[in-house]
Amino acid sequence: MEVNAVALSGELKDIEPLRHTPAGIPLLNFRLTHKSQQIEAGYKRQVECELSGIAIGEVALAMSRMQAGAPVSVEGFLNRKNRMSAQLILHVTNAQSLKGTHHAKTGTE
Repeated sequence: MEVNAVALSGELKDIEPLRHTPAGIPLLNFRLTHKSQQIEAGYKRQVECELSGIAIGEVALAMSRMQAGAPVSVEGFLNRKNRMSAQLILHVTNAQSLKGTHHAKTGTE
């Protein structure tokens, strides 16, 4: 099995309203901004990025209670936005507010 795992902290931005799939599954789209300092080849490097994310099911419900601008830590995987796109989107399987007590986890934890 190939590895596709992402762990990232940042600030929630542009949280869309919670919606549901035709099957009734909760779904939440958002953007995450990340700023940090990383070591690369022995040198400090400033890192800033912003990426689109999606949460489904219980994680979506929990993240829908979080506020835009809130610090959050997420885990998940990357996939194409859709089968015709090369754009990547982060699928969140676990999210934890770094400021409050809102937690969003998979049902297997």
